[in-house]
Amino acid sequence: MFVKISQISLKCYCHLVQCLLEMSLSSVQSTVSTLKSCQADIGSCMDMISDVALGIVEAQGMDNSPALKKLEDMILECSRLDREINCFVESVDEMTAQARHEPPEAMVHLRNTVEGRFSELMAGVSDADLQRHSKVVAFKDNVRKYAMQAGQNVAENEEEELDEDIAVTQSQTNFICPLTQVEMVNPVKNKKCNHYYDQGAVLEMIKAKQKNKKKFRCPKVGCGNTDVKQSDLELDLVMKRMIQNHKRQSRKT
Repeated sequence: MFVKISQISLKCYCHLVQCLLEMSLSSVQSTVSTLKSCQADIGSCMDMISDVALGIVEAQGMDNSPALKKLEDMILECSRLDREINCFVESVDEMTAQARHEPPEAMVHLRNTVEGRFSELMAGVSDADLQRHSKVVAFKDNVRKYAMQAGQNVAENEEEELDEDIAVTQSQTNFICPLTQVEMVNPVKNKKCNHYYDQGAVLEMIKAKQKNKKKFRCPKVGCGNTDVKQSDLELDLVMKRMIQNHKRQSRKT
């Protein structure tokens, strides 16, 4: 999938350069939009990498294996590609906006100005910037948290002192979406109030409220968060895997 995304991005990049040569601003913007859509695929690829990493942690019980290092390198490469697209789109937006206010002959140099600005922006991108990508940060946090969770589960199983009925009831309560009242499939965490909802349900509710020009209040009882936004939500792959494991255990009993 990663190779496919790279090929799509390269194809869009080449088409965009060709559009610049033809001086067609409308074609430029159309291709920029296509290039931006590739970023959604990159984000999905990064989530897949994180999910595979959690599977490795679960299987090996450690968070520092060579396989995890390879996955970290892959997600950093996705971060680089995402940043590269951002820089290129930004350079196109800046230079085309500038060209609109200049004499028509300035269009002749549009390709060179875009390439020059793109080079400037990319020169300012450091390894630290790639490490700060939200999904790279989430990858590392999820691996660390899941390794700790796995260790705790092993300790609890060895002690055999945990009340299983209470544990199951508590887990089921934590996994229930406050909107659908059923177990979540794709749990997202609200970064402001730390409450969870199923992704599909909460996005649909936010969209419905926005359509009526209203704010969406967190449905968790007692929560004071009166304005839940899509930008506040992040997919929690650790919680998702916990729910999947819970389902598998329930089928065995």
